[in-house]
Amino acid sequence: MEKNRPTSFDDLPLIMTVEDLAPILGVGKGTVYELVRCGRIKSLRIGTQIRILKQELIQFLESSDSQVS
Repeated sequence: MEKNRPTSFDDLPLIMTVEDLAPILGVGKGTVYELVRCGRIKSLRIGTQIRILKQELIQFLESSDSQVS
């Protein structure tokens, strides 16, 4: 069963995983990991887990270099 995908920006959770963020951005998990690794999307590490705050996603999308290649 597929998870319900957000239909609006307000529906996004406050904290997301890489797996949550990939379909939102329309890219693969590897691309999200690379965006996090190079610092284009700021994230939190909790042990081995990566979490992205909704506010950090907003800042990434508003930045001039948010073009995903």
